Parts: sequence; structure tokens; C-alpha cells
Amino acid sequence: MSQTKVLESNDVINKVATYMKPDDVAMVKKALKFATIAHSGQKRQSGEAYIVHPVQVAGILANLNMDAETVSAGFLHDVVEDTGAELSDIQELFGSDVALIVDGVTKLSKIKYKSHKEQLAENHRKLLLAMCKDIRVMIVKLADRLHNMRTLSHLKPDKQRRIADETIEIYAPLADRLGIGTIKWELEDLSLRYINPGQYYQIVNSMNSKRKQRVDYINEAIAEVRDSLKGMDIKIDAIYGRPKHLYSIYKKMHNKHKKFEEIYDLFAIRVIVESVKDCYAVLGAVHSKWKPMPGRFKDYIAMPKANMYQSLHTTLIGPEGKLLEIQIRTAEMHRVAEYGVAAHWAYKEGIKSEVKSSNDNTKLNWFKKIIELQEDTDDASDFMQSVKGELFGDHVYAFTPNGDVLELPKGAGPLDMAYTIHTDIGNHTTGARVNGKIVPLDYRIKNSDLVEIMTSSASTGPSRDWIKLVSTSKARHKIKQYFRKRDHDKMVETGREMLASNIKEAGFNVNEVLNDANVTKSAKRLDYKNADDLYAAVGFGDQQVNTVAHRLTSHIRAAQELQRQEAEQRDILEEHQTIQNEKKKNKKKTTSIDGIVVEGVSNLLVRLSHCCSPIPGDEIVGYITQGNGISVHRIDCPNVKKSIATGQRLINVHWDDELNQREEYASYLEIDGYNRNGLLNDIIKSINGISKHLSSVQGKIHNEKTVTVSVEIGVKNLNQLNLIIDHIKNIPDVYVVKRPFK
Repeated sequence: MSQTKVLESNDVINKVATYMKPDDVAMVKKALKFATIAHSGQKRQSGEAYIVHPVQVAGILANLNMDAETVSAGFLHDVVEDTGAELSDIQELFGSDVALIVDGVTKLSKIKYKSHKEQLAENHRKLLLAMCKDIRVMIVKLADRLHNMRTLSHLKPDKQRRIADETIEIYAPLADRLGIGTIKWELEDLSLRYINPGQYYQIVNSMNSKRKQRVDYINEAIAEVRDSLKGMDIKIDAIYGRPKHLYSIYKKMHNKHKKFEEIYDLFAIRVIVESVKDCYAVLGAVHSKWKPMPGRFKDYIAMPKANMYQSLHTTLIGPEGKLLEIQIRTAEMHRVAEYGVAAHWAYKEGIKSEVKSSNDNTKLNWFKKIIELQEDTDDASDFMQSVKGELFGDHVYAFTPNGDVLELPKGAGPLDMAYTIHTDIGNHTTGARVNGKIVPLDYRIKNSDLVEIMTSSASTGPSRDWIKLVSTSKARHKIKQYFRKRDHDKMVETGREMLASNIKEAGFNVNEVLNDANVTKSAKRLDYKNADDLYAAVGFGDQQVNTVAHRLTSHIRAAQELQRQEAEQRDILEEHQTIQNEKKKNKKKTTSIDGIVVEGVSNLLVRLSHCCSPIPGDEIVGYITQGNGISVHRIDCPNVKKSIATGQRLINVHWDDELNQREEYASYLEIDGYNRNGLLNDIIKSINGISKHLSSVQGKIHNEKTVTVSVEIGVKNLNQLNLIIDHIKNIPDVYVVKRPFK
């Protein structure tokens, strides 16, 4: 278990000064100063100053030789989420690139989700989509996660396990996909320590117990490799032994059910040479010296991995008859293997890479798959499952007749490959040949298969049964898209009929609900261009008819509910007036410190009920409770209605402005609106403009893309509360504001 040096802020500045121009170093220093002030007084779980974490993240990025914007974002990555700094401050002081990166790694913490799993999925989706705009977002996030994993011991065991699981499922595969091996391997080893500590420490102890014997063996093998290369015109930059990473050993033990003693290739020899020609020359030399293991040679130079990794791998029966793995690569290949896409962002001679996003980097075209997966689903959890399956899962590599290599998820078939090549090829597929033989369309492609897709211009298009045969989201999406386009007009009519039937059964006037303005407004809320597209979505089953009908009638139902409440309140007021008339002659009264006068009863405790939270200006009534004195309620409180129904005796009470009232009364509001970016912030600003006593905010997102925000605020009286309500009602996308009953 390696020890990682804790960097000081000066270490980071000194490091960037070795490869950045003075102006860029000044920018990094400015970011450090800003972060230090912003995080002043904050502590981590370990008890150390919070600024230690941003410094370590920036240090990891500096060691990758990242540019000034990325290292600055490393210092600033938590200031928007954890301090009072605003994203606009970052943009003004450090530019739009740094602001984009910081925003990309900032969690969606303003809304409280139904579950931690749902929030996690939304955060991952936001991060991945931000990465597609600027890949440096993910590089900063990986550096952030790496330092958090290094310091995970300070958290509780359940949180350690949860974070380690997330790291091994999401962040280590992302580091692998980006080719940043130096981060990927450490994330995997650190995750194993918390996911399976028993196995982790067993492997560590086993590695340490026979370390000397293995080192001696590797040194002997290195000497023999050098000897076999003597006399050859090969410039060798380095030859050294590389121990297997702990997680790699664990996977081999777990997947192949082997004991540690049965794993022989615990060390590999890495040979770094000057040119590609030298790589193959070294390969020939070691194959001449030792017998290669069949099926254990991989040429990643001729066929690079999707993450740009290049190297020759061969496993030999080495000295003493033991298995020996040898990796052969050039210095540039080694740099890419260690730093992956970060190597393309490395700062050189003050010139930054022209590559900012996946669109400019054909070697990372898997970013396009992320966008396609996003377009294919609105649900964050489904999106992340697709990402894990298609991008982070096992893959196969197939050849086209032209010799091109395509990467496909394991389990993909000819149709998946056809749609990967081009949509038109997929739509006109009539069959497939694999390695020269015709195969059925449910065939599963294997590594190194030569796949020829047969097409015909006379083809009538895909079959609906193809949905069951494909395994990639892209193929599934394109097949559905074909039928959507072909059957659009028919599905518009079907969807309208389904909605009309549902609305009529619910007791609403169909013509009133399905008017052009109302349907168009709802369509845009659901991200459809027009009413016809919304009808078609219902017809195709992309939108639940109940959900859309509920949205279309929401304003009518809200108005009906308001009318019902007003009628109910009138009934209660009449009952209350009757009580007042009956007790007019009784002059005895008792008062409370809340400014309430109770007529007809004395020497009893008076309290404001929590079920309706009355405030000065509300029409109120009270009744005597057993053991708790007089409970004061709003006239329209459901509990008052229940008391009348059960025959309980109501007490006449009213507010007295001359009495000593509180400075503020707790009141609660529920705001229903259409979910959009910035809605919660608009609500909070509207409240803070009138009352400075916002106690709590909670939000809940509903499936039909609406949101309910619940707030607790302190107000002086009903006038002030009504002013707040009026301001909130004027916020775009808010359609109901009400005082809830608990």
C-alpha cells in the first residue's frame, strides 16, 4: 500500500511554474488565493483545514501537466457547492472555461430528491454531459475523487463502502475509458480496500511476504532480455519490472477461482523503446528466446484500444519455466497509457491543445454515444444503466470487410453493428455474413469476427421484431425513430383519441381541455415542439396517457380545488358566527402572549396549533383539548371541521393588536410549478426580498416533470404572507401557491 505525499500549496505553484508561462502561473496563484479565502474556517471530516483538499486536487492535475484553466478549476472546484461564492464570480474572475469546468463538477444539491440513488444518477448524468462539452470537467472530477479515496478512512464504514462502490462502478471505468491509467489503477486498488478489506489485506500481505524472490526473478529476466537485445540496432529508453495492481490480482482470483499461489504472472516487464519498428524487433527477440503462450499475444499498436492505449503484450514461459508478461511500447505510447486524454491536454511551450471537446477528437468518439444515450431516455437511472452497459461493460472488436475495427458492447449482433456504421445501412439490412458464412440476425458477435452487413435498396425497412434482437441503445433508438416517422400522422390521431377518452372519463370538457393553446403549452413543458408531437408521443406510448391528461387538466383541477376550499371556509365562517352570537354576553376573557383573546374561559393555556399554523390576520377559532388547554386553529383548518362534526365545543377567540405578540410567526407554503433550471433560486429570492426568516426549503420532482417546493418562513402577519404569495405567483412556471395543512 503506497504512501502518497501530501502536497503544500507552494509545491503546486512550483510545479506549474516548470511548464507554464508567468501569466498562467499568476492565474493559478489567483485561484489558490480565492479558494483559500472562500474555504476559510471550513474543516474536513479528518479535522484538517478544508483548503487541503483543493490543494491536493490541483496538485494531481499539475502532475498531469494540465493547463492553467484546469489547475485553477482544481483549486476552485468546491467553492460554488460549499461556500457563498457564485458561479458568476468564477466566470468574471477566471473566465468562461474555468466556470464551465467548476459548474460541471458541482453536484445538483439545491433540490432534495426522493432517494439518494435518484440524486446520484442525476449528478452522474450532469457530469457526463458536461464532460461532452469540455473533457477537462471529467479530468478535474477524477482528481477530486482520487484525493477523496485517499482520505476515505476518515468517514463512517457505510459511507466508505458506498463511495467505494460508486468509484469502482463509475469513476474507475471512466478513467479507463479516458486512458488515464495512473488514476484508474489507484482508484481500483483504493476501492478494493473498502469493498473487500479482508481480500485486500490478504493480497497485500501475500505480495509482501515473497517480494524479494519475485524482485530477484524479475531482475534476472530483465538481464536476460537485455542480453537477447545485444547487437541489435534498438535504442532502449528503459526496461523495468512492473508489479500487478492489487485489483487486477483480485479480479483474477475472483473470476478464475484461483488462490494467490496459483497466480504466476504477478510481475510484468515493460520495455520502452524509441520507435514502432523497435517494438516489433524487441517482440521478435523475446519470442526467439522464450516460448510464447498461445492466445496470450495482443497487438494494441495495430489495433489500439478505444481509450487510445497502444502497446504489445505477450506472455512467455520465462526463466525457471514461470509465466512472464512483457509489455513493449514507445515513450509516447507510455505517456498516453499513463495519462490518456490528459496527455493531449498537457501544457507544452505555452500552447494549449486545440481539443476541447469530444467533437474535435475522433479517437474519443464514444462521447457521441453518451449524447445518443441521453436522447434515448429521460430517466437518469435508465441513462446511467445504459452508460454502464454500453460504455463501461465488456466489449468485442469486429472487422468490417474494409478492415476497419468497430468496438461493440458484448452481446451485440449484426443489427447493432449495422446501425453503428450508419442508420441507412441498419434500416436496409437484409442479412449478415460472419467470417464468410451467413448467420441469423440474432447471432452474437465475437472478438475478431469479420462481419459483412448485407443490404438491399428494395428493403421495406426494419421489422418491429428487431427491437428484441438489438442490444445497443443506438440501434433500439433508430428502429423506434423509423416507426415514429412512418406512423407519425396515425399516432397523432390515436394519441388525441386516447387523451380525449381519458379526459372525458375524468369528468372534464374535452373541447375546453384540448384547445390548441393548452395542448401547445403542455407540449413545450414536456420538450415537444408542438401539440401533434405530444399527441404522437402518447400514441406511441412514449408518454403515459394518464400523466399527460393530468398535466392538461391541472389548471382546471387547481381552480376547482380553490372553489371547494372557499365554499368550505364560508360554511365554517357561518358556524363561527353562530358561536360568536351565542357567547356575546359572556365578557370573561383570557389572553396569551401570542396576542390572542379567548372569551368565556379563563385560566387555561392557549397555544397555536401546528396543523394549520395561524398567524395574525387569519380568522381563528379555538376548542378545549384534554390536558393541553385551548388549541387555536384557522377557521378553514380540517381539524376544525372534524371538531364540528363530532360535536366538540368551539371557543370564540380573536387577535388583539394591543397585546404583546411575537416578532414572527412560523408559516408554511407549498408551491407547485413546472420543473426548470433556476426555479428554486427564483422562489428563494422572491421570499428573501420580503422576509429574512426562511427556515427550510424542500423540493420534490414528480414524474410528469413538475415540482413541489415546500418552505417554512417567519412572518409578522397575514398581510406580509399574502405579499410573499403574490410575489411567488408572479414567478414564471409557478401555477399553484397554497398554505398546506399538516
